[in-house]
Formats: sequence, structure tokens, C-alpha cells
Amino acid sequence: MENEPQTRILMGRWRDGEPDARDQLIGRLYPELSQIAAARLRREYNSSLSTGDLINDAVLRLMQVERIEGDNRAHLIALASRLMRNILVDHARLKATDKRKHHKVELTTQVEGGQRLDLKSLESSLIRLKAIDESLMELVEMRYFGGMTVEDIAEVTGLSEATVKRRWLVARAWLTDALMHPVDP
Repeated sequence: MENEPQTRILMGRWRDGEPDARDQLIGRLYPELSQIAAARLRREYNSSLSTGDLINDAVLRLMQVERIEGDNRAHLIALASRLMRNILVDHARLKATDKRKHHKVELTTQVEGGQRLDLKSLESSLIRLKAIDESLMELVEMRYFGGMTVEDIAEVTGLSEATVKRRWLVARAWLTDALMHPVDP
């Protein structure tokens, strides 16, 4: 990426406590965050969240982070992915508690054919996966919610691309089974 050195500088300044660097960094990555949010909400059935809503909520949560971990674009995208996941899950929970009739909120991904997933079931499965292997949960989070590539995930985690691919196969198989066999609360 041609602006990666500037991104690293801004992240370092953010880590050093400069809110102006944070704002510049968010502005620099806003188009990419928009693409991620649009992909997450594409083909949502009866969702009241817009792409702008999801981006704005994610940016607000990013702005509350006092010290950023990592030092490059991939780390920031991973963090934004986690924040978008939390926003979508919170939105699904809110709709579920609403007295009016709503359809379940689903996430449509561009990973492995664009399957649709019920966010509440996915969140429950991710909580179970985190108890077994937190790094697998984070991998799923980065792929599904961040739309991150294997290369980006390898950069964030420090693993080789081959290891990320193998771990992705394990995580995907586990998640498929967990979604097909949910645990009742």
C-alpha cells in the first residue's frame, strides 16, 4: 500500500496520545471502512442500520480508544472489524428485545460464497469458540466482520499465510458445526 509509511507514523503518534493523529488516520481509512460496512450490511433483510450508521458508530468507538495496538493499516482494520461486529450484535440484540415483530438480523459475508448468518447465533458460537481458542475466534472476526484477506490477517497475527489458511479451515469447520448445532441457553 503506497501510504503505509504515513499510516504507521500516524498510528505511532496516536499511540503517543495525539488525538489529531487519530483523526487523520480515521479520515485516511474512512473509504476502506465504508467498503467494509457496506459489505457487512449488503442484502440485509429489513435492517434499520445504514452503512453510514455502522461507520459512524464504529468511528465513535474508535475515537474512544485511548491507545491503539499494532502499527499498521491491517491492525486498525482488525480493530474496526471487531467494533463493527459488536455494533451489529448489539443492534440484533436490541431488535430482539423490541416488542414489535422483527425479522432476525443476518450478516451477509463475501467470504466463501456470501452466506447469510444469523448474528445472534454467530455471536453465541463465537463466544463458545473464544472459550476454546481465542485466536480462532479472532480469525473468524477478522474474516467475517472485517473482510480481511489472509495476507492482512497474517500481518496482524504474525503467522505465516499458510498457517492462517490452515487455521481458517479449522475455524470455519468448527463454526459451521456450532451454527448447525447451537447450544440452548
